[in-house]
Amino acid sequence: MDLLAHLRYFHVVAEEQHFGRAATRLRLAQPSLSQRIQRLEREFGVRLFDRGRGGAVLTPAGQLVLAQSESVLDAADRLRSVVERLQDGEAGTLRAAVPAHLGGAAVAALLTAFQERSPGGELDLRELTTAEQTAELAAGTLDAGIVRHPCLATGLSFGPMLHQPLGVLLREDDPLAARPEVDLRALTGRGLAMPPRANSPALHDETLTAGARHGFTPTAIRIVEGLEFTRALIRSGADLVALIPDPPPEPGTTWRPLAGRPLSWRTSTAWRAGHDGPAVRVFAEAADLALRVHSGMFAAPAERPRAARPEMEFAL
Repeated sequence: MDLLAHLRYFHVVAEEQHFGRAATRLRLAQPSLSQRIQRLEREFGVRLFDRGRGGAVLTPAGQLVLAQSESVLDAADRLRSVVERLQDGEAGTLRAAVPAHLGGAAVAALLTAFQERSPGGELDLRELTTAEQTAELAAGTLDAGIVRHPCLATGLSFGPMLHQPLGVLLREDDPLAARPEVDLRALTGRGLAMPPRANSPALHDETLTAGARHGFTPTAIRIVEGLEFTRALIRSGADLVALIPDPPPEPGTTWRPLAGRPLSWRTSTAWRAGHDGPAVRVFAEAADLALRVHSGMFAAPAERPRAARPEMEFAL
């Protein structure tokens, strides 16, 4: 027996004090409604109504059941409302992650946009490398993320691909800093500051391969974590550069775009395949907006299909 449904029938009969009027209101046949109330009485083992020509009057037991059942039905209504909000992506906690170097403005805009679209929801946001994100998405300990490509794609789905052109971060008094843009070949003889390969192995390899294809092979790789440390090394006088998106300006270093925009980071939202619920879709929409407006990302024109190979999506 559906106890909640039968309690709702009972409430209508108690309000109308008449089986005929209650049946009309519930759009049920009167015999069917009478049978449901009788079943509820058998379930409780008490008589709920005194039935007569004048209608249906609550018995003392019926009055007690009516008083107690109101809180039960109110709780059921609240539960239904919460579930509906969860289904609409308006409540609950979404576990998500972003990569480093996304930019404070983009992260703040993402949090704001998610809250505006899901006022009852909570975004549990962490900073994780692409490798960490793909592992946690596959394990189910992360619901959604923003990843850089190429990356392991097994069991994952992705949002629209956005491009973020890379430029070169130089010491402020570097002769190349006087140019409006820098050709990659002009960096010959320099070392390159890069995050650890383990953070995003395929992207690390792709950057070096694409750089070599356009005339730049670094003399050495200096492993760095974080923009501030990268700036400090470049300011120190080491013959070192970094290939990164346009960072916030800071005295001591200068960023210049690369001629022809030969390098870019490809970024998208990601989630476990088949788990794109409302909250994930809200996150994907908020992230796409934040990345376009605050990180200078854009959707590139359609490219020729690339051969599918694990973590190796760049054209050869």
